[in-house]
Amino acid sequence: MTSAKVMALASFPLLAADETINLEPDEGIGSSLSGLTIGGIIAAALKLALVVAAVVFFFILVIGGIRWIMSGGDKAHTEAARSQITAALVGLVIVFAAWAITKLIGTFFGVEVLNLTLPTAK
Repeated sequence: MTSAKVMALASFPLLAADETINLEPDEGIGSSLSGLTIGGIIAAALKLALVVAAVVFFFILVIGGIRWIMSGGDKAHTEAARSQITAALVGLVIVFAAWAITKLIGTFFGVEVLNLTLPTAK
């Protein structure tokens, strides 16, 4: 072996036979997964769905606006862009109405749908 290889191998610490390796997760990972519940997963999925839908409809709205600008006065392209903008606005209204309904349910019935906690059996 060359001296460079010996120096490289010597720089890595080797485990003795009586040493143990701790495979327990650190507090950062283990503590966040220990409180994971079905209600938390459902609430997170609902929040994610609302955010993704709002972002998608916003980008559809922007693309429709760009198509309107790029139509150059052509009647068919302008109508297609207008219908795309209308569909995106309707989608955004539906997403925000769903969010408002979940907030109303929380206010009137005390059930926080976006912070869902399910009862457990004992």
